[in-house]
Amino acid sequence: MKSIAEIRRDFPILERKIGGNPLVYFDNGATSQKPQQVIDSIVHFYTTYNANIHRGVHTLSQGATNAYEEARRKLQKHINAAKSYEVIFTSGTTEGINLVATCLTPFVKKNDEILVLTTEHHSNIVPWQFLCERTGAILRPIPIDEKGMIILEDFKSILSERTKVVSCQHVSNALGNVHPVKEIITLAHSVGAVTLIDGAQSCPHFTIDVQDLDADFYVASGHKMYAPTGIGFLYGKEVWLEKLPPYKGGGDMIKTVCFDKTTYADLPYKLEAGTPNICGGIAYGVAIDYMHSLGMTNIADHEHALLRYAHKQIHNIGGITIYGTNDLDHKAGVISFNINGAHPYDIGTLLDQMGIAVRTGHHCAQPVMDFYHIPGTVRASFAVYNTLEEVDRLIEGIRKAIKMLL
Repeated sequence: MKSIAEIRRDFPILERKIGGNPLVYFDNGATSQKPQQVIDSIVHFYTTYNANIHRGVHTLSQGATNAYEEARRKLQKHINAAKSYEVIFTSGTTEGINLVATCLTPFVKKNDEILVLTTEHHSNIVPWQFLCERTGAILRPIPIDEKGMIILEDFKSILSERTKVVSCQHVSNALGNVHPVKEIITLAHSVGAVTLIDGAQSCPHFTIDVQDLDADFYVASGHKMYAPTGIGFLYGKEVWLEKLPPYKGGGDMIKTVCFDKTTYADLPYKLEAGTPNICGGIAYGVAIDYMHSLGMTNIADHEHALLRYAHKQIHNIGGITIYGTNDLDHKAGVISFNINGAHPYDIGTLLDQMGIAVRTGHHCAQPVMDFYHIPGTVRASFAVYNTLEEVDRLIEGIRKAIKMLL
C-alpha cells in the first residue's frame, strides 16, 4: 500500500483549513472524501465522451456504455457476485432497500412477519413499514444486548414459518458493530425467509463475498466508498431478481411497448428504468480501482489500528461512555460516545471550531438511541486517509471541550 502521506495527497480536500486549523475529517460514516482520480474521471467523462448509454450507435454512446458496464463488472468482482447482471445500479443504499421492499409486495401477505435489527438505520426500517402498510404484514425488531449486538437466541426464538423477510445491517452506522450476518442469513433461510443485508458501512472497510454469505440481496452506496453521491448498487441472486416485478417503468427496462402489452428487458435492465447516473457509475468503477490499488486487507488493517488507538485514548480520558461492543475484533472504524453531562451537539460544535469534523445526533438510528435512553452520540468514523496524529487532535479537542463545558 502507498504510505499514508501519499494517500492523503490523493485527497485534495484534506488540504483545507477550518477556523485556521488543518481539517481532521472523522465523518466518513456519513460520506467519504474523494480521491483526485475519481474527481478527474468525472471531468474526463463530461469533457470527452458524455452521451446516453445502451441506445446509441455513435462513438460517444458506445464509449460511455462500455465504461458504465465495465464499472458494473468491477462491482461484481468487488463483492464476488456470480454474474454481472446480478448487480443493479441504484442511487444508493436507500433506493436499493426501497426497490426490494416494494417489489417483494406480491410475496408478502397479512400477518406475515418482517424482522429487522433494533440498531437499523431508518432506511432499513421505513421501507419495510411501507410494505407492512400495503400488505398487513408485521414488522418485528430483533433484540440486541447492552453492547448493541444481536441476541442470536432471541432471534432464533422469533423466527417462524410466518417470517418472510429478514433485513439487517452488516455494520451498525451508529455503533460500528459488525453483526454475524452469515449466521443470521443461515438461520433466516432455515425458515424459508428472504434476506437483505445493508452493506453501506461494510463495503468501504473490508472484503465482501456475497456468495459466501449466501445473501439474497445486498445493498451499498458509492459515496461511502470514495465515489460520488447518487450512485450505489443492489446485488440480488439471479433467481430472486428474475422473480421481482419491475420497480419503475420507462426507457431501457423494456423489450417491446404497445398499448395492449409491454414486455420487459432482461436483467439487469429490467430494474434500471430511465437514464441512469452514468458519470456516477463510471466514477464508482474508478473508486473501486482505487480501493483495490491500496488493497482491501491493507485498508481494513489501517482502519482497525486507528480504531484500537482511538478507543484506548478516549477510554482513558474518563467521564466518557462509549457505545457498542468493546470487542474491537467485531467492530469497524466507528467510535460512538458521549461525554457525561454534556450534550453531543455542543461537543460537535466545539470540535468543529478546532477543525475536527465528527457527526452528532441519532445518526438516522433513533431506535438504538431510545434503547440507550440518550438523545444521540458523538460519532468519529475513520477512513484510509486518517492518521494516528489526527486521533491525537481529536483527543486534545475532547479534553478542551470538557474543560469548557463541565
